[in-house]
Amino acid sequence: MTTLIENALIIPMTERDLSIRGSIFIEDGIISEVGDVHRKADETIDADGMIALPAFVNAHTHLPMVLMRNYKDTCENLQDWLSEIFPIEDKLDDEDIYQASRLGCAELIESGCTVFADMYFLAWNTVKAVREAGMRGIIGQTFMNDEADAEFRIREIAPRILEAIGDSDMLRLDAAVHAVYTATPGCYVRASEWAREMGVMLNTHLAETQKEADDCIRTYGKRPAELLESLGVFDAPSYAAHCVFLSDDEIQILRRHGVSAVHNPASNMKLASGIAPIRKYRESGINVALGTDGASSNNNLSMIKEMNLAALLATVSEMTPSAARPYDILEMATINGARALGLDKRIGTIEKGKEADITLISTRDANMTPLNDPFSAVVFSADRGNIDTVLCRGRRLLEGGKLLTMDREEAMRKTEERWQDILRR
Repeated sequence: MTTLIENALIIPMTERDLSIRGSIFIEDGIISEVGDVHRKADETIDADGMIALPAFVNAHTHLPMVLMRNYKDTCENLQDWLSEIFPIEDKLDDEDIYQASRLGCAELIESGCTVFADMYFLAWNTVKAVREAGMRGIIGQTFMNDEADAEFRIREIAPRILEAIGDSDMLRLDAAVHAVYTATPGCYVRASEWAREMGVMLNTHLAETQKEADDCIRTYGKRPAELLESLGVFDAPSYAAHCVFLSDDEIQILRRHGVSAVHNPASNMKLASGIAPIRKYRESGINVALGTDGASSNNNLSMIKEMNLAALLATVSEMTPSAARPYDILEMATINGARALGLDKRIGTIEKGKEADITLISTRDANMTPLNDPFSAVVFSADRGNIDTVLCRGRRLLEGGKLLTMDREEAMRKTEERWQDILRR
């Protein structure tokens, strides 16, 4: 099967501020030519008036938490919010997770995203939803509590998720340890060992709040990243969400171990957690990716919105528009995200040999006119309504703004039904 995307303004994300007008030729899901293409294809997409760029990578979320969207939005801080959320999560069952994951997949696709890194439970249901949606999913085998609990999850839960994944190379199961305040050192050590045994990555929340850092020092005599390094946790390839309160020494720890920091500006602002100094991280040699966090602390899964907030927050926090230029933000949302998840050999750029995860953004809308700078247009002007077409490994998941692999209305209705049932439990 061959597909030709023609007449596009291509942002390949292979070189700073590079854009070209031309075509993209796709063979069996793989990009084989970019630029001046003179070949006939089985199907053609006319991308005149559109920007073609790598599909977005959401490097940190909790997909089923769409159930708790717009719920408990005025808590005092992260810990106060979690005290409201954990009791709800204790009530959730397989069908809740499945239906909410379907809606989450629909929302991600509609905002130009083809892959996400998740951290949640009953995750075989999320796997089922991702398969139906035709996306990629980095699914988290969650770890909390102590080493004995970690052993239980490895023995009883991970095999069920792996069975759901099967031989699909569009899905992967990573170790996802919640945080230093919910998981013991022994739990972290066992999770890291398991990740290395399985040849996968480790994902964790890290230094999200000042309280987390202070409590970690009080309990263990070390800051969060210092503790994890001392335990050998980062011997497994790792990516860490939030990273708001890293000391200079901790920044060097992440740099030395190649740990990616996943920036979540909307969630950090909403929960008053703080502002991650992403310019400092990038200049220190840390790979910085972008994530939405869950829809209960955001309150959506739009990478378009997240890019905009990341750019504006960096600008105002450092009082200079050069703190994060549009290209820097697009890197975070595409190739840096792919790099954080160990997928950069496969996706994240539009170039020969990469798998065709591509998003087409319409510029023929009032909010995109005149175009002037396409990088600024995507980061500062675009919204979800401008997402026209989304391809994942060459397969169209969205076309003309319409989902092709999922029934969006049904996903919305089923999720609402599950939420009302949860409230009665």
